[in-house]
Amino acid sequence: MHANFEIMSIKTFFNDTKIGFILKNLLIALAIGIVLLIVLLSYLKRYTEHGIEVEVPDVTGMYIEEAYTLVAHEGLQIEVVDSTYSKKVPLGTIVEQTPVANSHCKHGRPIYVIINSKTVRQVPLPNLQDISYRQAEATLRALNISVGNCIYEPSEYRDLVLDVRRGGKSIQPGERIDEGSTVTLVIGRGRSNNKVDVPNIIGRSLTGARSTLLSKYLTLGMIAYDEDPTPETASLYVVYKQEPAAGTVLYEGSRVDLYLTTDIEKAISAQNTNDEDDFF
Repeated sequence: MHANFEIMSIKTFFNDTKIGFILKNLLIALAIGIVLLIVLLSYLKRYTEHGIEVEVPDVTGMYIEEAYTLVAHEGLQIEVVDSTYSKKVPLGTIVEQTPVANSHCKHGRPIYVIINSKTVRQVPLPNLQDISYRQAEATLRALNISVGNCIYEPSEYRDLVLDVRRGGKSIQPGERIDEGSTVTLVIGRGRSNNKVDVPNIIGRSLTGARSTLLSKYLTLGMIAYDEDPTPETASLYVVYKQEPAAGTVLYEGSRVDLYLTTDIEKAISAQNTNDEDDFF
């Protein structure tokens, strides 16, 4: 009888008193919160696989396709974040990974890798003419281009770059070459006591005129265009005037200034005038 009275009193306290009503709701909310917390912790443990880790395999030196297959067996992923270029390792292989090999991480986590480019990257050759050998060599090294041999030819000034060659052929500024290539620099050694006739280069392109002058141990001097060239028209220009004129006797290493145009009639007229001067 006494126990039933106590139970009734408790029920009356929770149901009929304001404090009891508030306390009852707080207890219910606390119980719900505890249940939700238990469910959440259980879900997070399963989602993050708490305490379950795998050893990270070494994928450096592998082709990316091989690495995908290997890490998939470990429940991991591969994510390429960057590429580089090196002649020391095969193209398309992994050169660096994070996390490092033999460390530990959870299932499903990515391994970030840097791969060696699948193709050889190309870089535009900078304009090295008339800069010092040291400066030219440093500029090329920054582009991952090596200087092989140096050829010294007569020039108005000493130790300045006259030409850049690869495979015996001149490379023009802006021409794209493979990163890691080796080039030959033609370096001036000052004027020679030998004399040479200035060749006739009217009507030639800038590339052809430059090669002809170098073959005569003469140096390309000022270049003037009758109209400013654009990337689309640069290859269309030909020489319509040269100073000194063809046939002038100069010391090896001297400079010859060139004037260029896209007006072929202008170049032909200049060539005809030059031929008449030679005839008389």
